[in-house]
Amino acid sequence: MTAPVVEVHLEPGELHAALVDDARQGLLAPEGRKQLPPVWFYDDYGSALFDAITELPEYYPTRAERALLQAHAGDIAAQAKPATMVELGAGTCDKSRIVLDALRAAGCGARYVPLDVSEATLRQAADALSADYPGLAVHAVVGDFHRHLDCVPTGGRTMVAFLGGTIGNLRPEERRRFLFDLDCRLEPGDSLLLGTDLVKDPDRLVAAYDDSSGVTAAFNRNVIRVLNRELGARFDPDGFAHVARWDAEHRWIEMRLRAQGTQRSAVDALGVEVVFEDGEELLTEISAKFTRDQVEAELWESGFVVDAMWDQPGGDFLLTLASPYC
Repeated sequence: MTAPVVEVHLEPGELHAALVDDARQGLLAPEGRKQLPPVWFYDDYGSALFDAITELPEYYPTRAERALLQAHAGDIAAQAKPATMVELGAGTCDKSRIVLDALRAAGCGARYVPLDVSEATLRQAADALSADYPGLAVHAVVGDFHRHLDCVPTGGRTMVAFLGGTIGNLRPEERRRFLFDLDCRLEPGDSLLLGTDLVKDPDRLVAAYDDSSGVTAAFNRNVIRVLNRELGARFDPDGFAHVARWDAEHRWIEMRLRAQGTQRSAVDALGVEVVFEDGEELLTEISAKFTRDQVEAELWESGFVVDAMWDQPGGDFLLTLASPYC
């Protein structure tokens, strides 16, 4: 067994400072514009809730993407032939094993570089992968893919995997910036493996983010618990209703928390009182949905050419393999 390398570029103090900054900007915004980035869902409890969400009958994206990976991992390995696989937002690295198995069978993929903000999760995943894949060099990077792309080690032909539909959490201008920055990091012969959720019946989309058992509602409200614990706020999580709605104009799902009655609390880390009027909403996540043509166009605008696309009959989810064209 080769011991994994874990490189830390994100210290705990940085995360707290980022939360303070996001809360100051998002919670003190004018009525109707309050928001927080979805990264703050994912403390240990939130991560466990999200794992439970992926098992719900209404939540199809994880199953659909896994089925595509199982069906096409061999094709991905044959076309990309990477010496190094980088995964952004890797989490527990569970789905990565499907691709790693295919890379090993194809005689490539000697190094795996997972990047995520959770040091504890990455260390556990890196240890497990090193034990299960003898000879695989695991070089984990604790960081934020928005800020630490330049810290990701490369070498030889590289494939960057960005799975789970996570790119849908970014607004169009954020996607362009991220994809352009990524393109600038890649060399000729490198590739991007991108997972995107596809536009479909709005009722099915809303159900995936507002399940009948209430797990997604608990996941959404968890951001209030994070604010209480980390910033010294005293909001009642049950004072906010979970809202999921389809925005047809922008083609994305919005998750929001709606105040049930006036909700107010001092937030010690901000030194102010934050007030939500009755019915006022806090935007906690967008999840954009795509068409095949849209994915190809956005990649092209950012410097990528599509090499292959795979989806299922019915078009639940899309995997795209692309490479930099200059």
